[in-house]
This record gives sequence, C-alpha cells and structure tokens, in this order.
Amino acid sequence: MTAIRTLCFAIAALSSYAALFYRLSQARRSWRDGAYRALIATLLLQCLTFTMGAVAMGGGSFLGVGNLAILIMHLAAVAFCVAAQIILLRWAATDEVAARGTRYWLITGIALDVLLTALFFLADGPGRPLSDFDGTSRPLLLTYLLVFIVSQAVPCVTIYRQCGPYARMTDNASLRQALRMLSVAAVVLFLYCTARTVNILTAAAGVDIGAWKLASNVFSASGIVILSLSLINSLWGPPVSRLTEWARSYRSYRALHPLWRDLYEASPDIALEPPGSSVSDLNYRLHRRVVEIRDGWRDLRPYIDRETNAAGAAGRQPGGGANGEAGAELRQAFAEAAQIRQALQAKRTGIVPDHSKDAGDFDDRDTDNFVAEVAWLTQVATAYSKLSKAS
Repeated sequence: MTAIRTLCFAIAALSSYAALFYRLSQARRSWRDGAYRALIATLLLQCLTFTMGAVAMGGGSFLGVGNLAILIMHLAAVAFCVAAQIILLRWAATDEVAARGTRYWLITGIALDVLLTALFFLADGPGRPLSDFDGTSRPLLLTYLLVFIVSQAVPCVTIYRQCGPYARMTDNASLRQALRMLSVAAVVLFLYCTARTVNILTAAAGVDIGAWKLASNVFSASGIVILSLSLINSLWGPPVSRLTEWARSYRSYRALHPLWRDLYEASPDIALEPPGSSVSDLNYRLHRRVVEIRDGWRDLRPYIDRETNAAGAAGRQPGGGANGEAGAELRQAFAEAAQIRQALQAKRTGIVPDHSKDAGDFDDRDTDNFVAEVAWLTQVATAYSKLSKAS
C-alpha cells in the first residue's frame, strides 16, 4: 500500500515539475505579468507539496525533525490552494476585485499555516508514528488533520463555482478551456478531500477499510495531473483542437459518403476529380463532397416530388416523435432524405412526378456557413442511410 501511495505522489510531482519547466521556458517574455509570476509561485508550491509527500512516505525524520516532511507538505498544500485561487482571480476578475481577493486569501492562508503548525507541535507531531497521520483518536492530531482537509476542500468548492461563470465571460478560447479543466480538477480534488475525510474518521473510530484508503491518493494524483494540464493548455490545447476538428471532419466526410455515392452515380459530372479514397487533404475533400452533393441534389430537382410523404419518413426515425427545434430539424432532414430517394428512383426510371419543383434551393437552408452546412447535410445523409436500410 505504501508503494502505491508513493507512486501517486510521484506522478503528481512529475506532472507538477513538467508544468513548471514548461512555464519557466516562457519567463523571458512573461515575467513582468503578475498573473504569470503567481502561476510560477503556484507551480513551485505544487512541486514542493508532492515532493514532500513522496519523502514523507519513507518515514523517519526530515532535517532532523520527525514527520517534518508531512508538516511541510500540508503547509505547502495550503499555500498552493491559496495561490491557485489568486491565479483564478487574476485571470478572470478586474484588478480591484483581484487585489481585494488576493489580500483575503493571503491572510487566510497565513492564518491556516500558523494554526496547522501550532497544532502539529502541540499534538507532538514529531513523535507520532506515520500511521497516526492517516487518522487517529487523539484530539489535537485529529483536529490538525480535519483542519487541513477543510483548508483543501473550501478552495475546491470556490474554484469550481467561479470557473463556470468566468469561462462563459471570456472570449479567449485557450483561457476558457483552461478554466473548464480547472473546474474538473476542483471536482476530482474535492473527491480526494471526501475520501481523505472518510479515511481519517474511520481510523479514529478504529474501523479498517483496507485498500479503499488508497482512493484518496488516486483522486489526489488524478486531480493534480488534470490541474497541471490546465495550466499548460497553451502547449497541448491547439494540437488537440486541430486533431478534434480533423476527427469531426472525417466523421462528417464518411457520413456523407452514401448520399454522395448515389448522387454521383445518378450525375457523374458533379465530380471535379475522379473519386479517391485518400484523406490526405481532408478539408479540401470535405468541401468538394459538400459542393458535389449540392450539385447532385440540384440535378434532381425536376424529379423531386414535393408531396412525398415526409411524415411517414420522419416516423421511421428512431423515437420518431421528437419534439422541439431539434426534433423539427430532424424531421425535415428525414423529409429531404425521403425526397432524394424518391427523386433518384424517378430519374432512373425517367418518370417525372406530377408535382415536381424545378426551382428553389433546399427549403432555404443557409449555405453561407460551411460548418452549419456540413452539419445539416450530415443529418440528411444519416437519415438517407437509415431510410435505405429500412427499405
């Protein structure tokens, strides 16, 4: 069990050092920024907290004082939470609000560290076995442990409550992503506080919960890794965003294929180039697929029967009674897909419907916004595939 706890501290420490070294590489151009200096201080305290945690797992004394590594870890953790709160204020609040909040958190952090230090020595912390810091019935040491947990839980709650509104307020996409990840980290670290409280109280009551004690360490390491990632999102955020966008485009490209294929077979001249399977230039190919679907769709207008039973087509969609704006759009997608299927069949047989409409453009869908266009055509193509499978 000690080995797993040490590993969790080591993972948290390594992620903290990685974030620190990355941010230090930006010192030349960012050092005059107060928010940047607060971030470096936070990462230094984060590194100290989990380095001392790993040292404490070895037991014995540190600098000649028993369990001093535990006290330093706890004091650094309090300072780390205070610094994280200050960073959030500097990121998202006005200068006046940030200054007032910084003073409040600094005073609170100093008071908590003084209280924890006093309780540690009054409870004979240097002379206690390491296991007592997992939970004990001794009043002073139990108070010390519970005060520490409260000092960690309260910032988790305040950070979580602030991140959501601040993320909605900012126009900076990178900052918005960092704030959302920070809120996730706050939730995971609050779960650490909850699990740690259970450990302390069950140990004080003489109840052994076995391997469940490790849950607090797992939550702690996971939360710190997420927190570290949120603080260096400018490093990994853009590549991940590009990869996510590529994956989204590829899914749309594949989803459009059945509709494009049948339109291409009906009107081969819509293709600018011979069909190929390569997606090396996915953005270009997706644009071409959208254009070719639109061209093929226009070629079908003389064969489109505007009185095709859209309600019957919509009824074949999963949960065919969808309500609201999304439900109306889905029903329209199925109606358009049903008309395309009917028009393709009419073109193959050469039969022009009595109620064809060789004019207009797809129920006035906006074609100026390419992202919206892809999303709409993907819905139509998905409906088209489902209707083809159902027939």
